[in-house]
Amino acid sequence: MRTKYIFITGGVLSSLGKGLAAASIGALLECRGLKVTNQKLDPYINVDPGTMNPFQHGEVFVTDDGVETDLDLGHYERFTSATMGRKNNLTTGQVYFSVISKERRGEYLGGTVQVIPHITNEIKDCIGIAASGVDVAIIEVGGTVGDIESLPFLEAIRQFRNEVGRQNAIFIHLTWVPFIKTAGEVKTKPTQHSVKALREIGIQPDILLCRSENVLSDDIRRKISLFCNVEVEAVFTAMDVKSIYEVPLNYHLEGVDQKIVDLLNIWTGQPRLGEWEKLVETIRSPKGQVTIAIVGKYVDWTDSYKSLNEALTHGGIAQDCRVNLDFVDSEKIEREGIDGRLDGAGGILVPGGFGRRGIEGMIQAIEHARVRGIPYFGICLGMQMAVVEFARNVCGLQKANSTEFDGETPHPVIDFLPEQKTIVDKGGTMRLGAWPCSLEKNTRAFGAYGRREISERHRHRYEFNNAYRERLANEGLLISGTSPDGHLVEIVELEGHPWFLGCQFHPEFKSKPLQPHPLFVRFIQAALRQAPQGRT
Repeated sequence: MRTKYIFITGGVLSSLGKGLAAASIGALLECRGLKVTNQKLDPYINVDPGTMNPFQHGEVFVTDDGVETDLDLGHYERFTSATMGRKNNLTTGQVYFSVISKERRGEYLGGTVQVIPHITNEIKDCIGIAASGVDVAIIEVGGTVGDIESLPFLEAIRQFRNEVGRQNAIFIHLTWVPFIKTAGEVKTKPTQHSVKALREIGIQPDILLCRSENVLSDDIRRKISLFCNVEVEAVFTAMDVKSIYEVPLNYHLEGVDQKIVDLLNIWTGQPRLGEWEKLVETIRSPKGQVTIAIVGKYVDWTDSYKSLNEALTHGGIAQDCRVNLDFVDSEKIEREGIDGRLDGAGGILVPGGFGRRGIEGMIQAIEHARVRGIPYFGICLGMQMAVVEFARNVCGLQKANSTEFDGETPHPVIDFLPEQKTIVDKGGTMRLGAWPCSLEKNTRAFGAYGRREISERHRHRYEFNNAYRERLANEGLLISGTSPDGHLVEIVELEGHPWFLGCQFHPEFKSKPLQPHPLFVRFIQAALRQAPQGRT
């Protein structure tokens, strides 16, 4: 079958959930037996989000091939079996960088380089590369229709559809239909204006996904259809849900996937949704619950930990329990102390991050977990700070620290990776992507994975300092995972503790709702054992 294309745009305002829409459509088409992939076209000038503030951009998602990407690629991987990589995230910065590099090499034969055709051709070429070898490619255009930054991408997809033909590409527009409580009315005007903006640049949507608090009435759907020039059978409610994993099922009940295959002239059977139905039922009616305290520095913007939050939910699904996330500001712990702040937690997790802000608060939380026997999970920075805490408070190494935070520390138990010391550029230069790890038998890590050799994704510049390896191990710090050559420490545990594990990698990037990551499953399992029944 010739590759089919679905282009997803968003209107009215941001944060409507284009990424979730793209991921959910991918999940439904996979359940119909089709091979899918996703791609995100991002209008920002940055080459990648690697150096962007998490408060502005949210989480940086890392792929197996070592690329820092938009967080929506995490949604794509969680909802489908597709593996994202370099070709699946394209930014304006990447496009212009490539075009300018070609111009400098003389590839345009001295011609004037312009947005049309050179920039748009580059975008179309990248879409084609990402779609190679699949049945359906789902391409999300970032930003909101009407933004000047998005115009080259919108023009490119307009051209692309004309080139591949109408039966091979469709446009889906996600928009907002608000309910104005004071007037007691649903308002369609924002959607009308959004579609009008699309049509002005030559794109007529084939399907409208109308984000709404309630199911749209037939009258409202007919009104939207009339003013937006979209057949009424292609106007769907994208209703608000409690769990993002309900979205594929809701879309199916609305008939979204059937409309897509009809428009693209694809023959498939009905989707097999049994696993998704079981998943949603578990989320809706769990048998238990537990609270996990996430002690970090980006807690005011929870999208900074998007994959982490979802991985904890996945671990709970595997245990048939609801995981309540309690975000704790590590800076506040520094200022005010713990003072019972973590007493309600069945487990404590310190996530990744950069910069010294809030570090001492994290160390206090880790000491609290170690001394009181509370299950602890440290990820990247969370592992490094667990090593620092152990060095200070168990080994007696006063002022032990990471050289990232104290270049003059007398005990640099965490230090620069040797290959990082000569690097000047910040973007895309860390230890990134999938790296192998060898596990020691009879450890918690080995018990979770059930095998010696694993592969996990990394994003860091600092590493366990081997000069302190023997001393810390003699005091009870168990090194349960290393690089295959034994040189890099990847996982540490505590002997005699109910469950205490830190890993240098980011296991949350590989967790899926239907395939929860084993470390999160074991962490939630331990938290349930430690927490009294009914404790939240």
